[in-house]
Amino acid sequence: MRLQEGVRRLLKSAPLPDTKIPPPVSDLPIVLLPLGTDEDALDACLAALDAATPAGTPVWLADDAAAGPRGVALVERWLKRTRLRAEYTRRPRPVGEVAHLQQMLEACGEADVVVLAADAQPLPGWLAQLAACLARDAAIATATPWSNAGEAASWPRLGEIAPPPADPALTAQACAALAPVHPELPAAITHAVALRGRARRMAGGLDVASFASWYAALIDLSLRLAGLGWRNVLCETAFVARGAEGCPADGDMERLAARWPAWHPRLAGFLMDDPLHALRQRLAGLHEVLRDSPQHDLFAAAEGRA
Repeated sequence: MRLQEGVRRLLKSAPLPDTKIPPPVSDLPIVLLPLGTDEDALDACLAALDAATPAGTPVWLADDAAAGPRGVALVERWLKRTRLRAEYTRRPRPVGEVAHLQQMLEACGEADVVVLAADAQPLPGWLAQLAACLARDAAIATATPWSNAGEAASWPRLGEIAPPPADPALTAQACAALAPVHPELPAAITHAVALRGRARRMAGGLDVASFASWYAALIDLSLRLAGLGWRNVLCETAFVARGAEGCPADGDMERLAARWPAWHPRLAGFLMDDPLHALRQRLAGLHEVLRDSPQHDLFAAAEGRA
């Protein structure tokens, strides 16, 4: 009932169109997808989300009056054919990226959620792997999958933007074949992030007053969570592709630096030391093995270890 009640609370707090809320049928995290303005990217995102996510998964598409007429039409057509338990809400006027997302998170209460960028393309198995990551360690507050444009979580090269995987199924299988260890990241990253509801509530949610971008607000939330003893980790068994990295709004990085003076040196040290190098090499090796051998045998064995 949490998705139903949460959306209804948001509908009461902001004048959005009437929405019929279906009963939830999945124990997976709720997928939150704040809509953007890039209609082609949204079309690709929705197609990948539908193909890579179990039927019946609760998905909330929330529009901060950002999508244009074509984007709204794309969503409406997708809602008619998707296998997912999806809802769409649209504000009559924007409240801002961080405030919009914070209200979505508040509406979900202490439910675990995954925030997916509207220009991202999840690969098969992504959501189950993120849910499994949260379940393996109760101290994990945020879990970020690999991405070709994932900054500290980038594959195949750290901190570089690569083309999306040419064979998404192969890349997903290679990721799933990794033994999960979930190493620390400097902070969660915006292509896709699983958020533990209880941890997020304890940290106070997003700082709407200080940051204008989800990019910076997520870094700030990650650092506050770490200060409370929670973990921000890589979910190395999942992959979400993206065409470009996220970016901060004007002034956001300066505010981060003022609040967290050690943040930029810490990130620079991570990029220089590259503690995920061996893990990326293992993923590359599995990718090659799967490419040259029957894929289903290795994938079945990896599924048995998860």
